[in-house]
Parts: sequence; C-alpha cells; structure tokens
Amino acid sequence: MSKLTTIARDDMATIALGGAFLGTGGGGDPYIGRLMAEQAIDANGPVPVIDVDALDDDALVVPVAMMGAPTVMLEKLPRGDEAIGALRSLEAVLGRTADAIFCIEAGGLNSTIPIAVAASAGLPIVDGDGMGRAFPELQMVSMTMFGIHACPMAMADEKGNALVLNTVDNLSTEKFARVITVEMGGAGLIALYPMTGAQAKRAILRGSLSLIADIGRIIRSEQAANRNPAERLAADLGGVRLFEGRVTDVDRRTEGGFARGRARFEGLDSYQGQTLTLQFQNEFLMAETGDGTPRAMTPDLICLLDLETGEPITTETMAYGFRVIVFGLPCDPKWRSDHGLDLVGPRYFGYDVDYQTIEKLNEKS
Repeated sequence: MSKLTTIARDDMATIALGGAFLGTGGGGDPYIGRLMAEQAIDANGPVPVIDVDALDDDALVVPVAMMGAPTVMLEKLPRGDEAIGALRSLEAVLGRTADAIFCIEAGGLNSTIPIAVAASAGLPIVDGDGMGRAFPELQMVSMTMFGIHACPMAMADEKGNALVLNTVDNLSTEKFARVITVEMGGAGLIALYPMTGAQAKRAILRGSLSLIADIGRIIRSEQAANRNPAERLAADLGGVRLFEGRVTDVDRRTEGGFARGRARFEGLDSYQGQTLTLQFQNEFLMAETGDGTPRAMTPDLICLLDLETGEPITTETMAYGFRVIVFGLPCDPKWRSDHGLDLVGPRYFGYDVDYQTIEKLNEKS
C-alpha cells in the first residue's frame, strides 16, 4: 500500500471512488463530499495527511461526519458549512481548538467530508478511521471498544440549527442523535468522539485513507484497461467474488433515520439459475443464496460493483435491471473479537445466525 501524505484537488476523484467501494453500499454518496472537498482545497490549499503516531499525546483529535439516511442526501444537499459549524460548536464546549481531523468511517460521503473540513479549518487529517468500512450506527466504531465516549457531540443542519449532546454511553448517543437527525430532515452533520492523541493511537484503525486512495487507483486503472476491477481487487485485497447477476427487485424505505431494505439478484453467466439476496441498513449487512445459505455477513464487507463499468454502487442508487458483481472482503480483525461482534455482528441487527467469516463461508470444499 502506498502511503498518502497530502491530498490535493486532483486526488479527490480517486479518493471518492475508493471510499464508495469501502462504504459497503452506505456512508452516503461520496460525489457530494468530493465536490465540497475540492471547493475547500481550491480555497485553502492541499490537506496534509499524517500518521496517528505523529500526534502529540495531548493533541485534540475530532472526527466529523454526516449522520442519517443516504437516500435523503440525494435530494437534501448540504449547504456546505454545516460540518465546520459542528466542529466549531464542539470546540466551543471543549474550550480548545482541534489539532487534527479524521474520518469516523472509511466509506462514501464520510471519507470525503472530513477532508473538506480539514481544508477549511487549516488542519491535517489522520490516516485512519473508526471502522475500516461503513456501519450504520454511531456506537459502531473502534473507539467504543477502547472506552472513548462519543460525547460531547455537536450536530448541525442546513438551516443553521446547532446543538450539543451529552449522554451516558455511546448507544444512548446513537438513540438520541438519531431522533434529532430525523427532526433535521433525515440528515445532519456531526462532530463527536473528541479524543487525545494518546487515545487515538490506541483506538483508531490505521492507514484507511491510504487504502481508500489505493483502491480508487486500482479501479481507475482497471477501467482504463477496459477490465472490471473485481479480479484485481480480489487479488490485492484478499477479497472474493460472491455473485454476478442482475437486480430483479429492490425493497428500500427510509425509516427511523436509516435506508433499510433488501435487494434480490438473479444470476448471470456462471451463476445462471442461482439467486442472491442482500439485506441492508444503510450498508449491505447480509448476503444469502436463494435457499437462505449465507455467503457473507456483517462485519465482513459486502460491496457492489457495476458489471460493465466497475463503478461501486450504493444502496440508494441501486435499481432494477442493474448488472452487478457482488464482492466480499474480510473485515478488520478487531471486529471479529467478542466486543466487536457484540457491536456489529449479525445478531445485533436481528439476524438469527452466528457470525462466520467470509473465508469460512466461501472456502473451497
């Protein structure tokens, strides 16, 4: 993996592409965040990318993000200053300014908006994140496993509303913030999990931005050679092609601040005669064959690629007739711990199955 040291305007298309892939169908449309980051970089210059070990132990590190249903962001575009407004509200409560920004998740809109905030605030961004992919709820981050509190948490919307939450634990933060997000019209911008440099060194997943950029470069280079990037991604990332087919049905609804539903696929080529179902809550969480046999499950990554173009497909843009490759990747090892599975395993989301690794589910007999 090549190490990212600076993010310039010309890097944003590649980062948005890689972020869309790691977003596992969620995290929001990275194109919106890409435009915001490009505008901020044009106005303020490139963003330095730093390794977490470069932080002073007493530095203040803050992730910023979009919260809400990705489907809402297709029509309810941010004004542009909500995320920096949320950061300033949090800084006011803490009585000090942030020393660095980082991404709460490695996917979609939330891999690009923090770059815009870093550029606008004149701050570096840490090469890391809290998930190594995207998950739908606020407490589903590595920081929770290390006892770091989400609060105080600042929220802002496009109307100029801003507020700060203090709750007893991270799950409570999710529950209260989700209700507020619905009242904000289904989406808002947030700053939360303020932590010291010493805490960040223990808690965050490292190298995420460099990985996103690498994945984006792989996809673009394979597209330029008129090849679908699935084979190269499988070889370079240890992933697996789960299915190839056409979307025959999408049941998608915006409910309780999430995009929830399922999509069904019928097989093409070597998968002719087979079917697959993907279930999602913002992100793809479960892939099952027609007889209910799981092929991949949370916290492992389930990603969708357009069969012709190799472009990542998000849950909010997926539609009837799309021809796709369903692609799977192993998650960060931290998520396979007991604590990790309590936070993001299949049973948390209501699936009556015990977690099995994607490697196990797809091993050759």
